Amino acid sequence: MSDATLFLTDERTFWHCTGVQALFFPIGDWVEPPSGSYGADTPASKRRLLNLVRASGLDQHLEVRSAAHATREDLLRIHPASYIDEFKRVSDAGGGELGLFAPFSKGGFELATLSAGLAIEAVDAVVTGRARNSYALCRPAGHHCLADQPMGFCLLANIPIAIDAAKAKHGLGKVAVVDWDVHHGNGTQSIFYDRGDVLTISIHQDRCFPPGYSGHDDRGEGEGLGANLNVPLPAGSGHETYLRALDRVVIPALQRYQPDLIVIASGLDANAADPLARQMLHSESYREMTERMVKVADELCGGRLAVVHEGGYSEAYVPFCGHTLIEALAGVRTEVVDPEMDFFGPQQPDDRMLAFHFQLIEEIREGAGL
Repeated sequence: MSDATLFLTDERTFWHCTGVQALFFPIGDWVEPPSGSYGADTPASKRRLLNLVRASGLDQHLEVRSAAHATREDLLRIHPASYIDEFKRVSDAGGGELGLFAPFSKGGFELATLSAGLAIEAVDAVVTGRARNSYALCRPAGHHCLADQPMGFCLLANIPIAIDAAKAKHGLGKVAVVDWDVHHGNGTQSIFYDRGDVLTISIHQDRCFPPGYSGHDDRGEGEGLGANLNVPLPAGSGHETYLRALDRVVIPALQRYQPDLIVIASGLDANAADPLARQMLHSESYREMTERMVKVADELCGGRLAVVHEGGYSEAYVPFCGHTLIEALAGVRTEVVDPEMDFFGPQQPDDRMLAFHFQLIEEIREGAGL
C-alpha cells in the first residue's frame, strides 16, 4: 500500500455555475462564469481550500492529480437512463434546472461526470492500495442527488457511483458512508435504503435540509433494515457534541458493521461561519473528527478511508476546516494558524446545553441498539 494521501482536484470543476446566469446566459465551453453568478454554491470556498493546501506546503505531502470522467456505464449503476439522457440534453441546450435547487449551465453534465470521476478514483485508489487514504475535492456535490432527480446543488450521486464502480470492478464488500455535512444526506440514504451492503450514517442539523427532515426513526427497509442511521443534532450543537456523537453512535455502529471501506461525505458547512446552517464547529473540530475516523479505519478495514467533498459555503472559513482535515489524513502539521480559533473556539454551548445534547445522543444510541 502507498504511504501517500491522494488529493484529487480539477480546475474545470470550479467552472460549474449554479446562479442566475446558469439559467439565462450562455455560459459554458471555454468561458469561466463571472463572479457573482453563482448564488450560495460558489467555487470560491473550494478553490481557496486548494490554494491554502498549496500555499502552506501541505501539497508536498500529498499526491495531487485529477481523474477521468465517470462513464455512462458508471452512471447507469445508480441513475436511470432517462435521467442521464435528460440531464445531457438540457446541459447541451444551454443549461437549466431538473430538480429542487440544482441549476446548472451549459456543459454542466460534463462537469458533473468529472466530479463523479474524482470520487470514483478516490475510492478506487484506496481499495486497490494505490493510496493510504484519499480526498476528492468534488464540485458539484452529490449527497442530495436522488437516483432520478438532482437536489440541493447535487447533480449526480458521486459517492454511490464511486462505491458501485468499485464493487463492479473489484468485488468490494461492505462499505460504510459517514456523512457529516450539516444537511441530511438524503440522496445517499435513498439510493442504499434497501441494501444491506452499504451502511449509511448521517450526522446533520435537525430539520435543516431537506426542510423539516429529522430521520431519527429511519432505519432502512428490506435487506437494508438496520443499515441506515441518522443522528439529527440541534442547531448550535458545537464541537463537543459532534465528538460525542462520533464516540457514542457512529464509531460503535461502524464497529458492529465491520466495513471493508469507509467513505466520508465531508460537507464543511457545520462550521460556525456557514451561511446555510447554525452549527458551531471550528477547524480543530474537523481535525479531531478526521483523526477518529483514521483510527477506526485502521482498526476495522486496513486504513481504507476515502473522503469526498460535499457542501460548505463560507468562503473565508471552509479553507481552514478542510486544511486541518487533510492534515489529519496525511498525518502532518503545517505552519497554518486558523485566525478565527480565538473567537469560534470559546463560542460553545454551556454545560446545561451540552447535557441536553448528550442525552439526545444517548437516546439515538439506544434506539439504534448500540
